[in-house]
Amino acid sequence: MLKAKKSDWYKNGWDLNIKNAGWTENTVNEVDFIIKTLGLTGSERILDLACGYGRHSLEFAKRGYEVVGADITKCYVDDANENAKKLGVNAKFIQSDIRDVSFENEFDVVLNLADGAIGYLENDEENEKIFDVVARALKNGGKHFCDIGNAEHAEHYFPTTHYDLGEKSLSLAEFDYNKDTHIMLFGGWDLPYGEPLIKPEICMGDPTRLYCTAELKEIYAKRNMQISDTFCDYTGKPASYKDYQLMVYAVKN
Repeated sequence: MLKAKKSDWYKNGWDLNIKNAGWTENTVNEVDFIIKTLGLTGSERILDLACGYGRHSLEFAKRGYEVVGADITKCYVDDANENAKKLGVNAKFIQSDIRDVSFENEFDVVLNLADGAIGYLENDEENEKIFDVVARALKNGGKHFCDIGNAEHAEHYFPTTHYDLGEKSLSLAEFDYNKDTHIMLFGGWDLPYGEPLIKPEICMGDPTRLYCTAELKEIYAKRNMQISDTFCDYTGKPASYKDYQLMVYAVKN
């Protein structure tokens, strides 16, 4: 059974080995879907919050978009800036706690992908500050797209385990959930192909606050935003409690 890490777990423990995780291999299709769903033309300015090593940001930049990415992890930001320079694209990356990002009415699109740190912070008040950052950074009519875990799914199906068979590694995951606090515990292991297999000994889980669509509707409404559509995967399948992934497209009024 998983035990929760400390509440500031999100500040540490990230490294570039994440590039080998199977779930990172669908970046191009994910960007294709976002462009189509949000009706983007290529002229939009994009802010990618908790951008990791910039896999989505760089893909957007390669297609001509101007992108700013922000992440708390130095090695991710350094790697992303280095790759942006190599590619010669219009993307820059800043190291910052997501709550300290202070753009105002500057972006047409804000992204929080692969959780985008939503739910990672110490309590509900801190987590909702992410939505303050989103709303403040967007121009009127600007669009927010996030990809998070669905609380309704967790209530029905957790605890459970999952695996992802990637091209470079096998990713294993374990999930637990507290219905009272809406906190999910996640433990994950990436097992690269061709290396000796060692039994994972980790029993600590990342505590993540999950949300349902109804909660998010209220959170957005407080910030003069509204949900335009929801999905459960990057094919456009409608969101459902039967699926863990909750992808939300919202617009600033």
